[in-house]
Amino acid sequence: MIRENDRVLIGVSGGKDSLGLLQILLHLKSYAPVRFELGVITVDPQVEGFDPSELQPYYEKLGVPYHYCQQPIMEQARQNMDRDSFCSYCSRMKRGIMYSTCREEGYNVLALAQHLDDLAESLMMSMFHGGQLRTMKAHYLNDSGDVRIIRPLCYCRETQTGAFALNAELPVVADSCPACFSAPTQREYMKQLLAREEKNNSHLFSSLLHAMKPLMDETPS
Repeated sequence: MIRENDRVLIGVSGGKDSLGLLQILLHLKSYAPVRFELGVITVDPQVEGFDPSELQPYYEKLGVPYHYCQQPIMEQARQNMDRDSFCSYCSRMKRGIMYSTCREEGYNVLALAQHLDDLAESLMMSMFHGGQLRTMKAHYLNDSGDVRIIRPLCYCRETQTGAFALNAELPVVADSCPACFSAPTQREYMKQLLAREEKNNSHLFSSLLHAMKPLMDETPS
């Protein structure tokens, strides 16, 4: 996923997954056979309860450039959203901001912290609500062809990212996605559904991964 001289921008919300990905890529950078640079970006949707500013000294201590962008995404969602979930609308808006920052700051790779649970939830949402077999891709090129998107945690379970954050004592921001807690979402429903099913089938996520692999693979040249 990461190649010689790549400049990788990591999307960080302050949650356990993105902070964990930052630590993992920093560690990889110290011994990887390829040289690459790292930066981080936070897109603040300007909703009450989300304050990522306290993490700026943390990024400075790690020595990674920090890009902070604000946009009233949730307010825009209330005005413009049509037959969509808050998560989907917010994700698209944030992605556009991150692509723009990549172009402006010279990053050619955008690293996102979605894990296997996220991909499974996306698959279920696509089938239930869109009538399609789709999920997030692990490695692909954006439509404009100028930014590669990678998801290095795509084989990891959320329990693993949570345990890592706890053991590494990462400075996780509480309720790093407050909109998801203030409004019902399709994703939260799917998360609960999968959790119920896994209680009766311990191999559920390995089966889902096997089914999703052809949907995930689109490695650009």
